[in-house]
Amino acid sequence: MNGFMRAAALALSIFIAGQAQATTGGTDWLVKVETKRTEAFTGQFKMMGAKLETLTRPLRDGTSWVRLTAPNKAKAFSLAALRAVPGVKFVQPNYRVHLLNNYKVEDAKTLQQLKKVAEQGGIDDILGGPKPDNPEIPRASNPGSGGDPLMGSQWGMNDNNIRAGWNGNKGEGVVVAVLDSGVDYTHEDLVDNMWRNPGETGNDSQGRDKSTNGFDDDGNGYIDDVVGWDFVSNDNKPFDLTASLMDMLTGGGNPGHGTHCAGNVAGRGENGKGIAGVAPRAKIMALRFLSEKGEGSSDGAIKAIQYSVKMGVKISSNSWGSEGEDPADAAGNQALRDAIDDARYAGQLFIAAAGNGRVSGTAANGYDNDTDAKPGYPASYPHENIVSVAALDSKDQLGTFSNWGLTTVDIGAPGVKVFSTTSDGKYSDTVVDLPMLGITATWDGTSMATPHVAGAAALYLADHPEASAQQIKWAIMGSAKSINSLNGKVVTGGKLSVQDLMK
Repeated sequence: MNGFMRAAALALSIFIAGQAQATTGGTDWLVKVETKRTEAFTGQFKMMGAKLETLTRPLRDGTSWVRLTAPNKAKAFSLAALRAVPGVKFVQPNYRVHLLNNYKVEDAKTLQQLKKVAEQGGIDDILGGPKPDNPEIPRASNPGSGGDPLMGSQWGMNDNNIRAGWNGNKGEGVVVAVLDSGVDYTHEDLVDNMWRNPGETGNDSQGRDKSTNGFDDDGNGYIDDVVGWDFVSNDNKPFDLTASLMDMLTGGGNPGHGTHCAGNVAGRGENGKGIAGVAPRAKIMALRFLSEKGEGSSDGAIKAIQYSVKMGVKISSNSWGSEGEDPADAAGNQALRDAIDDARYAGQLFIAAAGNGRVSGTAANGYDNDTDAKPGYPASYPHENIVSVAALDSKDQLGTFSNWGLTTVDIGAPGVKVFSTTSDGKYSDTVVDLPMLGITATWDGTSMATPHVAGAAALYLADHPEASAQQIKWAIMGSAKSINSLNGKVVTGGKLSVQDLMK
């Protein structure tokens, strides 16, 4: 038996049980392997019953990331044994990431009242339930023309004087990847702005519709990926599957987060319907890696980032993250860092939510990402291609929940009571409103602020198609409008100003 096989066998023969870590389970590791050894590494471990999946293309340092899961869910591979395998450069847990918004009712009395109402029946009539997953992907319709009748409700768009920023081509030709809980691609104000994969549309050589022929026509590793990909269900329909509001209020979950974000980026403008996004002619690539529970893991985020890079996307909107990383792991989430760095080398601007603080009592209180032991990630990573975004209200005040940081947060944008598309085919600035129970929640968060900046980046790129990610970032930050609430709180000391960006 050669050295590699002996080390691999050792890795599989040494188990530990019940290891405490912030992961998706003690059997789940992300392993960085020398690319030239990846095939041998995966082959040997597969022979021994492990499940392996290559997550990244070869990186610039000659390595690739692989996900390894043990066959026995009650046990985990020994970290020390894995690190001893020749060619292995790094091993880490598959960290959890999640939506930054949480609508779970924490007050015990209110929760008891809610459950009592549910027991009496009719709660679904009040709260509604989730839409079925995987509706068919409709073809682009005739978007029509005219104004956007609900744009008056979009205070953030009006605050930025968005129409004055539409002096160019309104984002035409730019694709923005929305890495989130999916997108309601059937929504009347989003369907015409969904990205359509040119390699998976039209007819194949047999005259079959490439969008449904069951083949990977463009050879990117994904079959019939017309509008993006669902990395949760591993299918081609990245629909924004929501939790029922009852489940969301009692246990947390997704209320249609990705759809709301997508509308802020690129809701179809001047089509006689609903709202308008910041970049009303840009295209939305839907990359779902967060479940209806609002949860995901690093491997899903990495695969979504890699997909967007492979497909040439230059702007991504990322309204998700984690509150710090495992304090026992000094290196942190190196796999996610490497994936974002790979996106940097590919020229992608990675726009990220600064974080929504932590819950204290019944309220979320923002904190300083510069000094806190658990800064919001990935927004606080030092990568040059990251733009970290704080949330503002309509009076230019920092949202009470919003994180800040003079060196780690770049700019503020509208993020309190934001009106946008919702996953039920409607529009709203309110997630839930049950006044009889004292439960009201509006669409607030650095999650809502981030897509405003992503849309602004798309506008700028459309008018400056040769601009690098760094140049787009400088333009956004250089045109920020100074406001008192962000002075000494973020790098620019100011808020997004689309009007000034597009002068």
